[in-house]
Amino acid sequence: MTAVDMAHSLTLKDLRISLDGTCLLALDEVVKPGGVLTVMGPSGSGKSTLLSVLSGFREKAFEVSGRIFCGDLDITEWPPQQRRAGLLFQDPLLFPHMSVGQNLVFAIPAEKRGRARRRAMAEAALSDIGLPDMFDRDPATLSGGQAARVALARTLLSSPAFVLLDEPFSKLDTELRQQMRELVFSTARQSEWPMVLVTHDADDARAAGGKTINLSDAAHNG
Repeated sequence: MTAVDMAHSLTLKDLRISLDGTCLLALDEVVKPGGVLTVMGPSGSGKSTLLSVLSGFREKAFEVSGRIFCGDLDITEWPPQQRRAGLLFQDPLLFPHMSVGQNLVFAIPAEKRGRARRRAMAEAALSDIGLPDMFDRDPATLSGGQAARVALARTLLSSPAFVLLDEPFSKLDTELRQQMRELVFSTARQSEWPMVLVTHDADDARAAGGKTINLSDAAHNG
């Protein structure tokens, strides 16, 4: 097996996820580089389970069929570390025992060697998101918006092949939510990452552009 090195189309080929014999969702989609596939639905509809399956962390209780391709590579059976899925959640999930900068350095792939080089990459990423000189800050001292931006920078530094978004804007206030939407989706387009967004917020789907699938639609709910 070879780890995914760069973003290509993400293809979900006849992907079906079931629980106790009941189909939660069935998808046959291609997400192009820089594109976003939005999956909407209520709690329990299988949205977060879809992201777990795509990232390689699926729970054994779920039955999964179909294939997942990144470019021409079939990654269906690959372990999470080889898929290089970038993950953004509702909460930033920064490591509390590390500084802001150490959180970023931790995400940089191991093949990018050299302590000075890795620190410089982290400091440049902080400048890019408008948080220069925060390398040594304690994550606990960040505002919600600052922490969200650091989480995005960490994802960018991880050199993801594709990005999975689990309602990453839901806990932000209205103004910051719009700013983060613009930052995340513009970054995806520039970096040519295929993205899968799960949300219950129609404004998220509109901001993402691209195709939206509603799991309340019987055609996708078994």
